[in-house]
Amino acid sequence: MNNPQQLITGKVRNDWTIEQVKSIFTMPFNDLLFHAQTIHRQNFNPNEVQTSTLLSIKTGACPEDCAYCPQSGHYNTGLSKEQLMAIDEVLDNARKAKQTGATRFCMGAAWRSPRTKDFDVVLEMIKGVKSLGLETCVTLGMLNDDQADKLKQAGLDYYNHNLDTSQDYYDQIITTRTYKDRLVTLQNVRDAGINVCSGGIIGMGEEVQDRYGLLMELANLPEQPQSVPINMLVAVAGTPLENVEKLDHIEFIRTIATARIIMPKSYVRLSAGREDMSEETQALCFFAGANSIFHGEKLLTTANPDENADQQLFDKLGIKPEVREVSDAPQDPSVADVVNAANADSVGGVKFTNAAV
Repeated sequence: MNNPQQLITGKVRNDWTIEQVKSIFTMPFNDLLFHAQTIHRQNFNPNEVQTSTLLSIKTGACPEDCAYCPQSGHYNTGLSKEQLMAIDEVLDNARKAKQTGATRFCMGAAWRSPRTKDFDVVLEMIKGVKSLGLETCVTLGMLNDDQADKLKQAGLDYYNHNLDTSQDYYDQIITTRTYKDRLVTLQNVRDAGINVCSGGIIGMGEEVQDRYGLLMELANLPEQPQSVPINMLVAVAGTPLENVEKLDHIEFIRTIATARIIMPKSYVRLSAGREDMSEETQALCFFAGANSIFHGEKLLTTANPDENADQQLFDKLGIKPEVREVSDAPQDPSVADVVNAANADSVGGVKFTNAAV
């Protein structure tokens, strides 16, 4: 059954085929957006968008060879290696994010997988950010089951680990980590009871068939991701993809709309690439079912619209940031307390240490 009208039921499925995804993706544009908006309204407030802030807590010299990434140690992108941030600096950034309206604070480290010493520090970061009343998310590379369990115990809400692209195109983008490696990490995260954040990047020179494949893989995971970030490639000088042809924005909007239809209960995040999108393109993405963004002037190391630009767009569209309450959050430790306790004292039930790689 590949008739798109019959396929669009609003129900969560984990048995999509490439042909079925294609039949939805290639619908007449107005029909596609109509169905995506209809599904969106059945599951979410269409005039609310969840806002997150993403901070690079350890930048550069990553051993992976992801062709899109300026943080890979394989490429000369002019990015300097930085040590793991001190916990008090992370918490200061988290407070600022909350003041600008973020409800989730995401921390990214340029690692293949975390080392024990660094991992223990990240656990304390999670506890500290959680104490501020923010949802927590980290992306640290591959995880084993024990690491996933410890993240859960620390109070982690979301773990980001993208599939990036289709299985067929994957080897053209990454050779140092297999697709199966990614799926195993996602399974470890699910088994630990942590919400999964997983999506991909569009516009890396892939064929449209690969976009169908990526969306199919995400929708057919044992449990559909709670959060699905859809990134438009930001081509960075020095990476193998620096001269890739730019993606047509209508194609990107189709990807958002199809993600909304086949993953009806997932948050679909309009992620990297917004700096190059017009307000009209972003508005169509929201209409197509995107209901989450990263705000703040940087996404790890690439440019992103600042909070003022986002608020101006929200005002034009009548969109409000989604309000969330984080339960069981310990008392917020003050910056002064954190600094004074940075060498292992306890503040508000959270132990803080400074550490560097």
